[in-house]
Amino acid sequence: MHHFTFLDIVWALIGAAKWTVLLSLIAFAGGTVVGLLILVLRVSGQRPLVEATRLYIEFFQGTPLLMQLFLSFFGLALFGIDVSPLSAAAVGLTLFASAYLAEIWRGAVEAIPHGQWEAARSLALGFGKQLRLVILPQALRLAIPPTVGFSVQIVKGTALASIIGFLEVTKAGSVITNVTFQPFTVYGLVAVIYFGLCFPLSAASKWLEKRLAIGRSH
Repeated sequence: MHHFTFLDIVWALIGAAKWTVLLSLIAFAGGTVVGLLILVLRVSGQRPLVEATRLYIEFFQGTPLLMQLFLSFFGLALFGIDVSPLSAAAVGLTLFASAYLAEIWRGAVEAIPHGQWEAARSLALGFGKQLRLVILPQALRLAIPPTVGFSVQIVKGTALASIIGFLEVTKAGSVITNVTFQPFTVYGLVAVIYFGLCFPLSAASKWLEKRLAIGRSH
């Protein structure tokens, strides 16, 4: 039987952490794309679209992420779609992220003075160009800090993907614990890895918030 040294455990967890980072990046990128689409529909002023996106957001904000991951994994299988744990986790986390990002960005868009919309309309710009050329560039400054801050929630959310069999750092910690019988050491290292991933993002969010606030005051 192989005896796991402390370094063996560290390297095994770091190897698994690569999958945590990959899943986080996929979910954030996918959430950004879907979230932007939801945002545009949300502020379109078309009542059916506004209501549909509101229900979408309320569903993903009002149900546990764990349940959403189960639905992604087992729900797609019901339609005969063979999905890997990575694919199911990526879909679940992307939809979860898109709902929260769309709301963050909606708040930033609504913080832009109404006069900016009127000024854009006076230039005979259509809704799409008003949003793209006038509103979103201004809203971006407000949206960046909370968007970066929310990325921490995505990283932490990847831990739940272990429940559908995705081998990220939490799942790896569980497997290693079953072999080494050193739960305190293993889960202590798992916590350190998550802190190492999340703390820089939290710090960047706070720094950006202060930086952009100073920029607005000048």
